[in-house]
Amino acid sequence: MKILIVKLSSLGDVVHTMPAVQDIRMALPDARIDWVVERAFAPLVQRCEGVAQAIGCDLRRWRKAPLGAQTRGEWRAFRDELRAQAYDAVIDLHGLTKSALVARVARLAAGGKRFALANRTEGSGYEAPTRWLADVAIRIEPHVHAVTRSRELCARALGYAMPETLRFGLRADAQAGASAKCIALVHGTSRDDKCWPESNWLELGRRLVAAGHTLGLPHGNDAELERSGRLAHALGPSAQVWPRLDLGSLTDRFAGCAGVIGVDSGLSHIAVALDLPHVQIYNFDTAWRTGPVPGVSAPPGARQRSVYAQPVPPVDAVWQAWREVQPPS
Repeated sequence: MKILIVKLSSLGDVVHTMPAVQDIRMALPDARIDWVVERAFAPLVQRCEGVAQAIGCDLRRWRKAPLGAQTRGEWRAFRDELRAQAYDAVIDLHGLTKSALVARVARLAAGGKRFALANRTEGSGYEAPTRWLADVAIRIEPHVHAVTRSRELCARALGYAMPETLRFGLRADAQAGASAKCIALVHGTSRDDKCWPESNWLELGRRLVAAGHTLGLPHGNDAELERSGRLAHALGPSAQVWPRLDLGSLTDRFAGCAGVIGVDSGLSHIAVALDLPHVQIYNFDTAWRTGPVPGVSAPPGARQRSVYAQPVPPVDAVWQAWREVQPPS
């Protein structure tokens, strides 16, 4: 059986889709699973166990010049790559018009079907064409975690029971990573209102250094690089600004760390997928749908915690959560 997953972006959403791939592998071990994703995330998807091919596209860039010669040429190449296989099931897990159109371009095998969401779930984007362009639209309970939504849609589309266990299947080379004493501080995110004050990062960083840790400061843009530099300067030689890394190299570096503390961002979700000791900091009450999965990846005594408060969680609350996720000495 050949299956195509359509989940284009963003980074956190891509990570949240990985457990659905592991479910499919468990239920249908002989299946070939391909995945269409924005090209920037393709190296990470290719590290997901069970993905035969990550088919990269550049829809975000193409829409800036939809009629340009370069866009037309790249679209034709993408279309040809997408149609190289005939799929028994094409599953649109994204729920937007652009993903519905990508699913429609994919080639079906005889008797194959396209599956999609039939409704919006809380806190997620959704556009009606996703169900109009599908052969089968599946309704999902609206109040659902992002991981569970994808897992349930795939299970119902392919006719198996969703497994009780959850695995992300994200491969990493911890030997290529950071020091085993290093804690990565993920201070950057796509929205300013999700950030944590620099004064809080400094206080937390000082506590971690006093406890014998070194600190790693990743960044994904110039503003985050500047913040990393300020934090490293204030925290001293135990804090290191990491070079800007591709997602594959960054995943390896995380895997070699003693843990990660971060705001609600795609990089924090990578830490969850790697099952690292991890604390996620939330200024909004959204951890129920994007944070560590309650009762599955975050049972009592698990290695991940989310901390929520408004306007922002205090340092003491994050520090306490960090102490709770530490392995027994």
